[in-house]
Amino acid sequence: MAGHSKFKNIMHRKGRQDAIRSKMFSRLSKEITVAVKMGGGVTDPDMNPRLRLAIQNAKGQSMPKDNIQRAITKGSGAGGEDYEEIRYEGYGPGGVAIVVEALTDNKNRSASNIRAAFTKNGGQMGETGSVSFMFDRMGEITYKPETGSEDVIMEAAIEAGADDVVSDEDGHVIYCEFDAFGDVTKNLEEALGEAESVKSIWKPQNNTPVDEDKGATLLKLLEALDEDDDVQNVYSNYEMDDDVLAKLSA
Repeated sequence: MAGHSKFKNIMHRKGRQDAIRSKMFSRLSKEITVAVKMGGGVTDPDMNPRLRLAIQNAKGQSMPKDNIQRAITKGSGAGGEDYEEIRYEGYGPGGVAIVVEALTDNKNRSASNIRAAFTKNGGQMGETGSVSFMFDRMGEITYKPETGSEDVIMEAAIEAGADDVVSDEDGHVIYCEFDAFGDVTKNLEEALGEAESVKSIWKPQNNTPVDEDKGATLLKLLEALDEDDDVQNVYSNYEMDDDVLAKLSA
């Protein structure tokens, strides 16, 4: 389970670690390539904020420099895949809201695959906007535990213009308004150094309780969505008892 569990940013993965790592690098590479293309071919991270964040996240996941450079070169070159950002929304078992972010070079393929994942796993895909109103679009900046104490991080976050901080044994997660994302990230970097990860998220306003029966099917749906090659991120507002979640994820 990846992402911050308190807000159910679900990127559920199973299988061999090398397969997981390869999939993660593929997604990071795609984001870097798209950042260059959508940034008008600008390959200087200081002049392309989206590229800067993409590279920072890739480094945070120990992605090799050669892989990063290949993705940048691919984005700046002529031809190649023309990726499009698409958001899919729907409901899972138990009425759980799900938001899926994809980067695809074939909208028909993506829509068909994602609709099939919903249908086969007790869910229903809806129209754009059908569930996203139940989420807030925010920036999420994470720092490792050793970056500083909870008080130090909180003070830096307040000074940087952030809205909320959640600290635990896994590290510090700082949230900010999406429109202030770039400024807050820059201010935090000046105060605390480079973050472990920096990304935009869909943070649920409220969570939907799910029992073990519905939860088992829900996790299958989330896994099916996450395994699709076009899918970058999957967000959900489910809430499940920790013991049940551990049992179903085993």
